[in-house]
Amino acid sequence: MSTVEKSGTFKLGDRTVKRLGYGAMQLAGKGVFGPPRDRNEAIAVLREAVESGIDHIDTSDFYGPFVTNEIIREALHPYRDDLVIVTKVGALRGADASWNPAFSKEELTAAIHSNLKNLGLDVIEVVNLRAMFDVHGPAEGSLEAPLTALAELQRQGLIKHIGLSNVTAKQVDDGRKITDIVCVQNQYNLANREDDALIDKLADEGTAYVPFFPLGGFSPLQSSTLSDVATRLSATPLQVALAWLLKRAPNILLIPGTSSRGHLRENLAVADIELRDDVMAELNGIAAA
Repeated sequence: MSTVEKSGTFKLGDRTVKRLGYGAMQLAGKGVFGPPRDRNEAIAVLREAVESGIDHIDTSDFYGPFVTNEIIREALHPYRDDLVIVTKVGALRGADASWNPAFSKEELTAAIHSNLKNLGLDVIEVVNLRAMFDVHGPAEGSLEAPLTALAELQRQGLIKHIGLSNVTAKQVDDGRKITDIVCVQNQYNLANREDDALIDKLADEGTAYVPFFPLGGFSPLQSSTLSDVATRLSATPLQVALAWLLKRAPNILLIPGTSSRGHLRENLAVADIELRDDVMAELNGIAAA
């Protein structure tokens, strides 16, 4: 059994994927804007990820913009039959690298066609609608119009499944009145536990939850407890943080990103880390500290 296989599997749409995937955001330049410092290494990372058994890649045309999708296509097209590519729509990048809402039917339609073109696909397996009522976190607001637009593109055969990103529990419930929601992608990690109840609810319903910034994102996790546990396990703090997510709930799919093969191997090794219940309890205390 490979390391990636040890992470287990979960359903994503009508596909079953390994719970340890790969997020492509860091393949773009600084600030997720412009080209990477080393394009050849970015291509090598993607190829090694797939060769290592990863079958779930998360991306978006607004990473770069367009950069990560173009690199994915160059590195991996034609794609393996077992590879699931998930993308996001709902935002556009400004010339100043700003993140701006792009919710209209016309903008979403253009985004889907752009993702298809840059990835070299005829249909996208899963498209997450990224709510932009607040760039920094979930905020209430109606997703009826953009979800209705995506559902129409789904009926046209351009999208297989729809998910939500940066959303509240209410938006998930409301969204399900319009279309099936196969996954939710929100910020969640050892220190940011606001989605605890939502994760458990989705697990009961058989819906995948995909934490972004599982390692803290632009504010990396820093905790003496985390460092102490990592030292005892001969692991890095970030490896322990990922291993905690794998054990936290069976419906969590991990998409840690990196632009280096060395870091990729460190991320993949988390499936070999065993966290006992007493260690989990110790780590669970970080959010309350």
